[in-house]
Amino acid sequence: MTGAASGIGLAIARAFARSGATVALFDLESEKAATAAKTVSESSGTRCFGFGCDVSNKASVAKAFTEFGDSLDILINCAGIAHVGTLLSTSPEEMDQLYAVNVRGTYLCMRSALEIMIRTGGGVIINMASIAATAGLADRFAYSMTKGAVLSMTLSVAKDYISQGIRCNCISPARVHTPFVDGFVAKNYPGQEAEKFEALSKAQPIGRMGTPEEVASLALYLCSDLASFLTGVDFPMDGGFFNLR
Repeated sequence: MTGAASGIGLAIARAFARSGATVALFDLESEKAATAAKTVSESSGTRCFGFGCDVSNKASVAKAFTEFGDSLDILINCAGIAHVGTLLSTSPEEMDQLYAVNVRGTYLCMRSALEIMIRTGGGVIINMASIAATAGLADRFAYSMTKGAVLSMTLSVAKDYISQGIRCNCISPARVHTPFVDGFVAKNYPGQEAEKFEALSKAQPIGRMGTPEEVASLALYLCSDLASFLTGVDFPMDGGFFNLR
């Protein structure tokens, strides 16, 4: 799984390892990936591996998948970056950066995974989208664009490869409390961290942010045999954000 050294990705890695899966953690920083893999392995008693992987780079993705091996049942794409800005305040360079990681990265990893899954008889892909894919969010132009693309890619892959035993779904969380969120608030709202965190929490009608472990539980279910009839579905996990605002 990508983006696995912290936050939602790490929580998913832990959940799968506890269930007995052999887990490969891909992250931009190889040392963080290796450390996370060691921690997950020690806490679960199952084999875990950490690999450095720049998901936006074709050669890096190919190398990481080759190093892991030729057997792959599940891919979970969690790697992603955020951005604050409207269309006019978003520079072409920022747009390209968001596209490279969130869209191209998801594409490259799915491409590598599909080649293995088709050869070995099937598998499951989970992409991390966002409520930003389907809800209009202020000041999230580029981010929303990329998550809309992730949703569309999910539906296309589900349709194109269903006959080859591959299921593909996506999870669309609202705000989930991770180190990513803490860093995002600190960077974009210096001096207003407490107030902004409270506002972000209350944006969900349920009154709080989600937790990485809650997202991990859904991912584990969607990849299990209990969900074998589910494909091509976007699962909002948003504390009522979309329907109860």
